[in-house]
Amino acid sequence: MKNVDDLIESAAELAARGLSKGEIADELNVSRETASWLVERSSTPAQSTEQPSSPPASGGTGPQDIHVDWSAIGRDSKRMNAIASAMADMLAKHGEDIDLTIGIEKAGGPIATLVARELETDLGTYTPAKHQWEEGDIDELGGTFSRNFAGIRDRECYIVDDTITSGTTMRETIEAIRAEGGKPLACVVLADKQGLEELDGVPVYSLLQVISVGKDE
Repeated sequence: MKNVDDLIESAAELAARGLSKGEIADELNVSRETASWLVERSSTPAQSTEQPSSPPASGGTGPQDIHVDWSAIGRDSKRMNAIASAMADMLAKHGEDIDLTIGIEKAGGPIATLVARELETDLGTYTPAKHQWEEGDIDELGGTFSRNFAGIRDRECYIVDDTITSGTTMRETIEAIRAEGGKPLACVVLADKQGLEELDGVPVYSLLQVISVGKDE
């Protein structure tokens, strides 16, 4: 994807397939606010994306966000294995006794599978609340751990996802694991838009830190 128009078109296609705005945010690796803006723009094709009739709350012509397209990795299993090996290496410093890796669905699941294989741990998955989110307060929704994979059972674990946009989903996952009696020891992602070193006391590692540098208005 090269520009905003491409993202708007993709958002429209995903919305037409019945995905929630939270799922669209997940698919496009953007914030929920950006996903909402893209879907709204896709429903008004006659208007220029450079001159929206009512600017979003973030100001300017659109939300302040960064789109991360890692499909060149995701479409190739050999590349995915190499990336997962690097991510596992970043986690390995926490010891060899951890026996559970949790992947955040959707994109974090396949990556976590390969990381878990590299670290020889069990695999669990967590579906965050944003997958149900359309509008309103996301705090009224709840995420779930899949029963088809390993359970927490008071275990120490790692958390794996593709990107950190605001940190909300990662924080939710940390809280959900702790609510089950588990202890998250570290998080790892492909790209971190926030440049986080830790979140709620849990170390955060990333292969890439994507920082937007701009002039304040």
